[in-house]
Amino acid sequence: MKSWLLILGAAITVLNHASHAAAERKVVCYYGSWSVYRPGDGNFRIDFIDPNLCTHIIYTFVGIGLQGDIRILDNWNEIERGGFLHFNDLRKRNPSLKTLVAIGGWNEGSSTFSSVVNDASRRAAFVNNIVKFVGEYGFDGFDLDWEYPAQRGGAATDKAVFSLLIKELRQKFDKHGYLLSAAVAATKSSASISYNIRELGKYLDFINVMTYDLHGPWDPVTGHNAPLYAGSNDDGLTVDAAIQYWIKEGAPSEKVILGIGTYGRSFTLSSSVNDCIIGAPATGAGHAGPYTREGGNLGYNEICENQSKYTVRWDEQQKVPFACFRDQWVGYDDIKSVTYKVRNRFIWALVRTLMHKRPSSTLRA
Repeated sequence: MKSWLLILGAAITVLNHASHAAAERKVVCYYGSWSVYRPGDGNFRIDFIDPNLCTHIIYTFVGIGLQGDIRILDNWNEIERGGFLHFNDLRKRNPSLKTLVAIGGWNEGSSTFSSVVNDASRRAAFVNNIVKFVGEYGFDGFDLDWEYPAQRGGAATDKAVFSLLIKELRQKFDKHGYLLSAAVAATKSSASISYNIRELGKYLDFINVMTYDLHGPWDPVTGHNAPLYAGSNDDGLTVDAAIQYWIKEGAPSEKVILGIGTYGRSFTLSSSVNDCIIGAPATGAGHAGPYTREGGNLGYNEICENQSKYTVRWDEQQKVPFACFRDQWVGYDDIKSVTYKVRNRFIWALVRTLMHKRPSSTLRA
């Protein structure tokens, strides 16, 4: 259930600990290629992207084959319609822009990654195929989104071989000047299983920490998608705790990218009477929106379009908004909450998965 952001929504990412104010500003944006199939105002094509909002844009997703091959998942969109070509052409409008392509995501799972990377010969083929793919299609780099090593059908050895994969990619990439990043689980409970954080910090150019989906309709009570701090009745799953953990475990703070969702996690309340609160009993996912069309998830554009009918509230402890309408409850990020996340620990923001037509106002926060 975690990290459906990459399948369903958009995210913003915030770069770097405040002590690295002099570090290069990064505004790293992920583009969800499936958004071209969304109806009406939910449709988002590559030509809608303002390339001047971002320093890096990542195209999602390609897949992994059992022999370490790179699988193009939508040949019509990526090749026949020129998706890869048009995406990389964004650099013509912003010559300093860097483009990357991501492999994996939640739907890809873990078992194929695990099978390939634990076999030395197939891992070597995988590394070579990645290098070839980046060069053939004209990207500046590659983003690994294995969700997650040693979990979801993976093997206990995944943690060690993931570090080895990244080291081997780094050695190959340095010969070509390619960028290497990874999207990683945020919380201690998950990250401690999957990653040797200090090793990742050595070899990755930046680390995209997926600090969202901390709560959602899989929980029995309403909880915010990405609370900055803990509330009085919170379980400790917060953005601040996750980033502190990654830095404490050895991730260089100047490489740490903090994810902020431009989407919300929604619930159906057990009762609509006086239950517009965090921690209210819920029966499951909220109603699907007209664009994302998935229960439990609402894009920021869908939330904005319905703002007038919502009761909108602010949680001062967690520094996040939430909204209710009848038996529907949604927790999301807005300009105010993003501003808190930027001011309190980090120095810049970025969009992750450009899939909605309203991300830029939040990005500029």
